[in-house]
Order: sequence, then C-alpha cells, then structure tokens
Amino acid sequence: MSNNVISHIGVVDSIAEGMVCVRIVQSSACSACKVASYCNSAESKEKIIEVRCSDADSYAVGQEVTVMADYSVGAKAVVIAFVIPIIAIFATIVLLLMAGTTEITAAIGGLCIMIPYYIILYVMRKRIEKVLTFYIKKQM
Repeated sequence: MSNNVISHIGVVDSIAEGMVCVRIVQSSACSACKVASYCNSAESKEKIIEVRCSDADSYAVGQEVTVMADYSVGAKAVVIAFVIPIIAIFATIVLLLMAGTTEITAAIGGLCIMIPYYIILYVMRKRIEKVLTFYIKKQM
C-alpha cells in the first residue's frame, strides 16, 4: 500500500444501489495498549463509512474489506471540520469586540456564526461528497 493512503479494515454492513456501507472500528493509540482495560483514556468508536462504487453488487454483507482514502482527503476533511470553524469563530469575536460589543455578546456571536456555516455545509453536501471520496477493496 502506498504511503499517501489512509486505510482501515472493516466489515460490509449494508449494500444499496451503488453504495456500500462499511463498519470500521476507529481506535485511539491507547486502545492497543496492554493495560488499556485498566485505564480510562483508552477509546474506540464504531463508524459507518459510505463508499460509492460501481461494483457494489460484488460485495456481500459481513465481508471483510479495506476502506481507503488519500491523505489529501483527510486534510480537506480537517480543514472543513476544524480549521474553517475556528477561524470563523475567532474572526467573528475579534470583529465584534472591535465594533464595541461586550465580551459576552462577542462570544455568543462567535458561536452563532456556526449556524450559517453548518447550513452552508448542508446545502453543499453533494459537492463535498464528490471531494471527500473513499475507496474499498476486498481482503485477500
């Protein structure tokens, strides 16, 4: 596998027309530790990844597969999920403080700026899906 690919092994959860839903277990670095069961910081979560593919009928529910994405996809997701919101909140707070509002009003305004941001994300979800793509391959 190439060094510029993120991959997770998962199990096919469901199949619809042109869509394969794969269940993966996303775990923190601590969860592989031998004493993780005695520690509160060990964490793992199940996630469902939806993968669009032309050969969806060739997969079966319960089949083990590898879900892959380029690192650039991960970087774009981080920018959309974290970087842009933090910049928007910070810029809103600074602008409101410069306009002479109180700190509480600026903080509330900073949080409220996320409402239009998430509405924009929802409206653009189909376009974002085309940019943030995953691929699957069968386990050998």
